[in-house]
Amino acid sequence: MILKIAGELALVGVIASVFVVAAQGWAQERAAEEASGQEYMRTLDDLTSKMKNRLQIANWNYVANLTTVNEEVLTQTTLEIAEEEKEYWKETMTYLWHEFENDDLKRMFHKYSILGTSALPEDLNQRLIQAVNNMQNTYAKAKICDYNNRTKCDLLVEPDVTNIFANSDDPEELKYAWVEWHKAAGAPSKHDFSEYVQMYNEAAKLNGFDTAAEWWLSEYEASDAEDQFVALWSHIKPLYEQIHAYVRHVLRMKYGEEVVSARGPIPAHLLGNIWAQTWGNVEKYSRPYPDKAEVDVTAALVAQNYTALKLFETANDFFKSLGLMGVPDLFWEKSILERPNDGRDMVCHASAWDFFDGEDFRIKQCTTITNAFFKTTHHEMGHIQYYLQYKDLPVIYREGANPGFHEAVGDVIALSVSSPPHLRVMGLLEDGTDDQESNINQLYKMGLDKIVFLPFAYLLDIYRYNIFRGTTTPDEYNCHFWQLRESLQGVEPPVARTEEDFDAAAKYHISANVEYMRYYISYIIQFQFHRSLCQLSGDYIPGDSSKWLSNCDIYNSTTAGEALGKMLKMGSSKPWPDAMEAITGQRYMDASGILEYFQPLYDWLKTENERTGEYVGWEPSKVDYCSSAQKMNMETSGFKRKINKYTSG
Repeated sequence: MILKIAGELALVGVIASVFVVAAQGWAQERAAEEASGQEYMRTLDDLTSKMKNRLQIANWNYVANLTTVNEEVLTQTTLEIAEEEKEYWKETMTYLWHEFENDDLKRMFHKYSILGTSALPEDLNQRLIQAVNNMQNTYAKAKICDYNNRTKCDLLVEPDVTNIFANSDDPEELKYAWVEWHKAAGAPSKHDFSEYVQMYNEAAKLNGFDTAAEWWLSEYEASDAEDQFVALWSHIKPLYEQIHAYVRHVLRMKYGEEVVSARGPIPAHLLGNIWAQTWGNVEKYSRPYPDKAEVDVTAALVAQNYTALKLFETANDFFKSLGLMGVPDLFWEKSILERPNDGRDMVCHASAWDFFDGEDFRIKQCTTITNAFFKTTHHEMGHIQYYLQYKDLPVIYREGANPGFHEAVGDVIALSVSSPPHLRVMGLLEDGTDDQESNINQLYKMGLDKIVFLPFAYLLDIYRYNIFRGTTTPDEYNCHFWQLRESLQGVEPPVARTEEDFDAAAKYHISANVEYMRYYISYIIQFQFHRSLCQLSGDYIPGDSSKWLSNCDIYNSTTAGEALGKMLKMGSSKPWPDAMEAITGQRYMDASGILEYFQPLYDWLKTENERTGEYVGWEPSKVDYCSSAQKMNMETSGFKRKINKYTSG
């Protein structure tokens, strides 16, 4: 019996030894696989850097000079790189990267496992590229005739159409320009947009997503991303409604109730911007305290002989004052800072470019000397600073922590740059005291930019989510677009619209396939960043009534710069809550910063709207933009119910 037990124990020992040896073997195999994965990732990183550089050069050459030859080169380069990426992707997917112990390595493999549009077969990818190129061409080359001289038909969106909306207060001229621009830049792109949606959804499915909506949302690394967007809007909506009610009252007094109703949406052509996305150009006749001196930065810039180059040098100096990096010499050599006068067609929409070689960073911008471009220049230079800070990371991490971070960085600098204290330091504003009335004026001016923009930024991607998911079909494109604009923005088209129109594509980011929720997020988290950086700089103390958050300027604060730089260096190497925590101490997106910034304005608007008896909110539009059949279908299909979660707040 004892011998039997001893034998059994010996057998157990042998079996255990076998399992130990096997486990050691498996562990060694996994370690070898992981070591191989690390070496492969270094090689793939170098190859990807070279591919991205080639593609960016071809892309730059095309958008900077819209010729057929440049378009053909871009298309061919894109297709060649797509085929190369497919081959690398196949090798990437042979690794059992889910089982790796190194979290950083797993994160890189996960990012590379999403192939993007290169997953498409070559013929479908070519159709996608052509559709987007066609839309960009239509937008960039769109021209309208002058209202007062119909034989002069060479007006471009920048600067011509933009200037009309900035300077004219003739409602008929504004209506004419609005209609003609949307006819020229929007309607011709409807077929190409439908083609783009079909191809883009196919690419999303090949990458493991149900639709392109889920693909875009995956960039926010949260299963409840849409719910987070809704929650942010629910906090901001009351402030927006107060601004809306006040501006509608001013416009009604200016144009009459036959043009602007007391309780309806605001006609989109009267808000000083071709897209009614910001309303800053109505500030000159709607300022809360008109007797207070206007902060006219444009006039000061012109008087002091600012050039495009000087604007960029000024922005560069701001970042260096924080202890951050100045741009390399190559930036000044290769950027396009003004529209060339050689007659070429180009995409003038301002953009910053990383060429993924650690040396070449550029901006393409058709600068004019205005307050708007003063801020835009700092914004675009913020993108360049992000590129510079994370340029030594693996190429797969050279992007913002989430899409909204990149847009927020430049704007958080612009918040300081546009503050009265900073404008005085720069000699762009006369010395004076920041009394409460002047501060309300300044906050109001900022609100017409920052707060007014939020529902517009929010709805552009809600609109596209619905299209990608099939909730909105091609025969409902324009109807549903205006349904969202009315519901969220409280604006209406100046004239009746039909499905012959395609007004969404008259916005560059729709035509160019640029995800837009990033701007919505950035306009919220930039105030979260600003509040933290201001506290670090010592220029803002919560609860101190003598130091408003809107008057904070972090210029010359290396303490603030150190915190900002720490976040920028992370790129997307960590989930975005880690980057958020590095700069704010919080791990979530928070609207309390923007509400704190604008609280004095909210209090003033609420009192003023109550005094004048303004209706806060808006009743349904009386302008027809949906047919009777479409309205009936919206009810029976449940479209209104489906979008209610986005619009109700």
